Amino acid sequence: MTRRGVFLALAVGVLLTGAPATAGETTSHWDMDTAERELELWRHELLAEALARDDARLAPFTTDGCSGGLSASWEYVGRMAPAFREAYGEHPPWENCCIEHDRRYHGAAGFAATPLESFDARKRADLELRSCVIETRPGQEEKDLVETGLTDSQVDLIYGAVAELMYRAVRLGGVPCTTLPWRWGYGWPACD
Repeated sequence: MTRRGVFLALAVGVLLTGAPATAGETTSHWDMDTAERELELWRHELLAEALARDDARLAPFTTDGCSGGLSASWEYVGRMAPAFREAYGEHPPWENCCIEHDRRYHGAAGFAATPLESFDARKRADLELRSCVIETRPGQEEKDLVETGLTDSQVDLIYGAVAELMYRAVRLGGVPCTTLPWRWGYGWPACD
């Protein structure tokens, strides 16, 4: 199994079962932040090594809106259902949140002094994405709720669920030093 395969297997295992104990610890208590840091920090160390190379240059910023097909799917539904597009717009209401998140993933990694600061900056960017998506929830007037058939609390639930799913997706899929185009530090040279 490749190093990437081992990392993914460990990450999924930790998320599903809990973090393994280290020497001198028991498995009676752990938290997700500690598990994420332990599993990911070595990748931030690899990124720091790549950034320290003499030829390390930040490529121009690019974005696909909301990765994972979220923007593309929204636009497709809008093309297929003009009434949807007219009611909800051509782009997801949280697309600007994704673009700002992409900006942080693109350049911020290069300005962290240490791998731990890089990890913390990525975590902040992901938490800000989650908050931003929730904040895009429009104020619902009674007319809007009747038209959609949703209650105010159902709309809150939907936005909260979308925000949480996006947060979990970027935590799992955005680690540095992968070949994925949406990884932390994607504007910088690839890691060795």
